[in-house]
Amino acid sequence: MPETKPIYSYKDAIREDVYVDAPMDSDNDGKPDRIAIQIMRPKETATKLKTPVIMEASPYYGQGGLARAQHQAPVGFQGWYDEYFVPRGYTVIEAEMQGTSRSDGCPTTGDAADTTSMKAVVNWLNGRAKAHYANGSDAVASWSTGAVGMIGVSYNGTLPNAVAATGVEGLKTIVPIAAISNWYDYTRDAGIGYSGWDRRYPEWLANFVANPPATSKCADYLKSLGDNAGDDTYDYTPFWAERNYRPDAGKVKASVLLVHGMQDWNVKPRQGIAWWDLLQKQGVPRKIWLHRDGHIDPVQTRSREWKRQLHRWMDHWLSGMDNGIMNEPMADIQRPDKTWETHRSWPDAAARTVRLHFGPAASGVAGTLREKRATGTQSFTDKRTQSEKTAITNYGAAAPNRLVYVTEPVAQDVRMSGTPRVNVTVRSSTASAPLTALLVDYGPGTEFSVADFSPMELMTQKCDLVDVDQQTGCATPQAERAVAITAKVITRGAIDLKNHSSATAGTPLVPGQSYQASWELHGKDYVVPAGHQVGLVLMANDRNYISIDQAAKALTVQLDGSSLDIPMVDGRI
Repeated sequence: MPETKPIYSYKDAIREDVYVDAPMDSDNDGKPDRIAIQIMRPKETATKLKTPVIMEASPYYGQGGLARAQHQAPVGFQGWYDEYFVPRGYTVIEAEMQGTSRSDGCPTTGDAADTTSMKAVVNWLNGRAKAHYANGSDAVASWSTGAVGMIGVSYNGTLPNAVAATGVEGLKTIVPIAAISNWYDYTRDAGIGYSGWDRRYPEWLANFVANPPATSKCADYLKSLGDNAGDDTYDYTPFWAERNYRPDAGKVKASVLLVHGMQDWNVKPRQGIAWWDLLQKQGVPRKIWLHRDGHIDPVQTRSREWKRQLHRWMDHWLSGMDNGIMNEPMADIQRPDKTWETHRSWPDAAARTVRLHFGPAASGVAGTLREKRATGTQSFTDKRTQSEKTAITNYGAAAPNRLVYVTEPVAQDVRMSGTPRVNVTVRSSTASAPLTALLVDYGPGTEFSVADFSPMELMTQKCDLVDVDQQTGCATPQAERAVAITAKVITRGAIDLKNHSSATAGTPLVPGQSYQASWELHGKDYVVPAGHQVGLVLMANDRNYISIDQAAKALTVQLDGSSLDIPMVDGRI
């Protein structure tokens, strides 16, 4: 198969800083924001060679102590993309989001300014924008073919989603890793805040990434991000609609290699999976990696295969090589024991939605999941201090602070592939209450520790090409701890019952009145072993997951009209 070869000198590569004029003035200083980028390109581009570009955009480049304090150039190219791709005839760019590092403007936590700042770089690479060197002379990307691929983890992966959703010409591919596609869903779940993201989060993040000039010039604006976040209701407002890229999935012209961790409860699985589902409907060329860990770079879990696939992906989409990458399986899926599978589609083409109704207690269980409808009601009372671990234990006994519904033991291994949904008919004793659903695998097994890193840990880990090749630094295999278990949360999801009919406007509940609520859990690919049982646990407040609603008290679930929709391969459970 054809592939680019390392025939260009890394040592002799041209390194330069350029400032791109963005068509905005986010800090209102009367001048267009200048977006700083660091460029590394083969020396041959000084004469005739034209190259495609791999770009990692980020708000984090100025987070190093000296760079942040003095607003100086950060130490760039600490990852492995430059070492690997520049010798293969690519230009690698690190682009500094507006209001961060050396770029002008105000960081805005996900709205149009974020997008415009990075789109401007793509436009410059295609001759549609102006740029300058530090001395004020014009900078022209005469060496660029115009083909751009954006890649990154966390916020660095969110920016590619945002730019792709504009449909900008020249952006040929994106590789969003652990990336956000909707900032509302990043901080809230169907009308209620996520624990840890529920208090002025957009303001906090903008202040965290802001450079010293932005901290001063944009102080009022940064405060407004917290003021306008709507933490009093957690409703979906115009503020959040500006930060939602999913409605523009139809504009995406780039191919997408999407990576997400099925145990990433920072950028939660819905961020990747909901984006993937929309891209699939639009027929976007795509491939997906779903790994078993948390907030990580795939180089940390499968370094050599990731390097191989990423190389072939960039060669195909940026250099036009017919190398067969799109004939490889669409989905790479990692199981909890670290083994990998490949599949021709995701969700699996054989997955069918199975509806299981809530049923009354039966021999050995406090409640049942079954194909037939049942009648009657079951009630529980909120306990704000109840943990998930407590809620999922002892499914055979009724408990005052949760309800549990369990299937019969499955006769053989069964696989869930996709996004489950819970439908509940419920009444509350108070005007406000959350409802949290935990999908649980009941049965003896082993739970393995999960790798999980903060964005800054991902940005600052040693990650040279030698680390990727020798599995050191960022690619060091994680130490693993195994724990024997009898129950495991597969996935979860919550809703504020005040938002049962609309995410945009919550309405106080009438105590004693029945409401129908339907909400998604986070999508996943999971195999339930033979002999295990699938359970659904309902609780109100879940301090491990959502913001505490102090008003919640008693909830009564009507069995007739309550069910679980679960996508199962071949429709079996």
